[in-house]
Amino acid sequence: MVGLRRRLVEFAAARDWQPYHTPKNLAAALSVEAAELLEIFQWLTPEQAERVMEDPESAHRVADEVADVLAYLLQFCEALGIDPLAALAAKIDRNELRFPAKRRGGEDERRDREGEREDGEDERRGEEGEREETGGERGEEAMREGP
Repeated sequence: MVGLRRRLVEFAAARDWQPYHTPKNLAAALSVEAAELLEIFQWLTPEQAERVMEDPESAHRVADEVADVLAYLLQFCEALGIDPLAALAAKIDRNELRFPAKRRGGEDERRDREGEREDGEDERRGEEGEREETGGERGEEAMREGP
């Protein structure tokens, strides 16, 4: 990973692109490249999406867009001094605490059936009958951030 980051820095430097590689510009470019990856899958069924790598042309397009996303992510991290692997490890650690694995047949399953959540918050049914969170860490913030 360090070697790839160095190559990206050298590539940009050889072309005098550093003035344009600001955090804002790199974040925007990352978003554009992620959208280009999404575009490949936009109108595919779930079954077609799972088989996209079977077609050499599609596989090449997906791999190119993944490379573009990764390149801009690494350049973004370089611009801000972020170690991407350390950041990922820390995020996984936080998510393991926020979203503990369910134990089958144990207390978690019993509490789920009774509507009592692990974090002590209550869970209620909304007007349409769907589950509605009434607070706690797994509420709106967790939905916004995702895993």
